[in-house]
Amino acid sequence: MPDAARLVSDFVATSPEAASTAKWLLLGGVLSLAPALAVMTTSFVRIAVVLGIVKQGFGGGQFLPPQAMMALSLFLTVGVMAPVWRASYDAGYAPYAAGQYASAHEQQAAVTLAFENGAAPIRKFMSLQIEAAGNTAAVDLILKYQSQWKTSPAAEPRYYEDLPLSVLLPAYVLSELKVAFAIGFQLLLPFVVIDIVVASLINSLGVVSLSAAWAAFPLKLLLFVLIDGWLLTVETLLESIRPFTS
Repeated sequence: MPDAARLVSDFVATSPEAASTAKWLLLGGVLSLAPALAVMTTSFVRIAVVLGIVKQGFGGGQFLPPQAMMALSLFLTVGVMAPVWRASYDAGYAPYAAGQYASAHEQQAAVTLAFENGAAPIRKFMSLQIEAAGNTAAVDLILKYQSQWKTSPAAEPRYYEDLPLSVLLPAYVLSELKVAFAIGFQLLLPFVVIDIVVASLINSLGVVSLSAAWAAFPLKLLLFVLIDGWLLTVETLLESIRPFTS
């Protein structure tokens, strides 16, 4: 993020026309990175993986349209990340847009500050999730790897705020995948039990013409409806995400 801020700042400082369009440039740059940011800096990975595992629990889930699962993942992600994005906007873009700058140098400094302040709430959210899940090993792994190609020894970061994004981003994604697999296993286990029981019954009865997956599907669907499976799945997901407080 500091590198991106520096590039934008240099452009603002060297081009007279950039001063009047820097606000749109800043906003457009953020929007162009939105797809990658949605995956790397939000809870989308955790939610999408868990819902995908639930879909596989039904035996492929051909009756569940991919568009519906994707839409549910996106809407849940928006609900979780709304406070983070609001804090990022209030801390970064809003002060910059409201400012008055007398020179290109002031504009340059304001752009850099907007990037740094806007990234702070997102960094805090990612750090909270890593700490809540106890997945600091991912941070240590990336730090250890990057220390191998550093030309000069540097002090180990003591706080999450000191971590560079090149460490925090991959560590966060690894943490999200680990948590998603743990939640998915808990949700998938009842489906596996039903598959085993139905397959054993079919083999014992000698009904070889009956597909075990086809026979187990109504039982899985009935169980999912009786326990209000969608509500339980979403509740489990939301409870696993530490709330963001500004």
